[in-house]
Amino acid sequence: MPPAVELVEEEVRELVRRAGLDPMVERGALRELVEAAVEDYELRSLQGVLPRLTDPAAAIRSVMDAVAGFGPLQAYLDDPQIEEIWINGPRQVFVARGGIAELTTTLLTDETVRDLVERMLKSSGRRVDLSSPFVDATLADAVGIIVARGPSIVSRAGLAYGATVDDSTKITAKIAQLAAVGIIARDGV
Repeated sequence: MPPAVELVEEEVRELVRRAGLDPMVERGALRELVEAAVEDYELRSLQGVLPRLTDPAAAIRSVMDAVAGFGPLQAYLDDPQIEEIWINGPRQVFVARGGIAELTTTLLTDETVRDLVERMLKSSGRRVDLSSPFVDATLADAVGIIVARGPSIVSRAGLAYGATVDDSTKITAKIAQLAAVGIIARDGV
C-alpha cells in the first residue's frame, strides 16, 4: 500500500473510533467519511508536506477494503471468477479460477494474516487458539473459511479422492499443506 494511502487509512481509523462507527454495519456512513478524508488529504498534500495520492478513487477502494472488508483479499472475494482463496503463508496466497489454482502476487505479513483470520472469524463467533486449533465456519454471503493452527489434515468433499487409496492420500496431503493457514471458499466449505 502506498504511504499516502496508509496515512489516509490511519486517519480514517481514528475518525471511525471517534465517531463510534461500526464500519461493517454502517458502510454508507463509512464511505462518506472515507471520501471526505481523501478529499481533505488531497488538499493538505498540495502544500507539499504530505505525499500525493496518485489515484484518489483507488485510495478510497483500498481504505474501504482495509477498514470494512478483508484488506488485500477483498478484491479476490469480490471477483465472481474466484472460487477459492488459500493462504499457505504470508507470501503464498493462492486463488482458484475454474478449478485451477494459481499463486497470486499478493504478499502479506504474519500480522496481516492473523488480523484477517481474526476479522473473518469474528463475524462467525468462532476463534482459533490452543483450545480450538481448527475452525470450519461460514461467513456472510455463504463464504466458508477453514483455519487450522499448526499441522493438520483437511479433506474437502469433491477434492480428496483418487483412483487408489494412495492417490487419495496424496491429494489429501496436498490439501492439508495448502490449508496449513486457511482456506476461504466461495460456496461454503
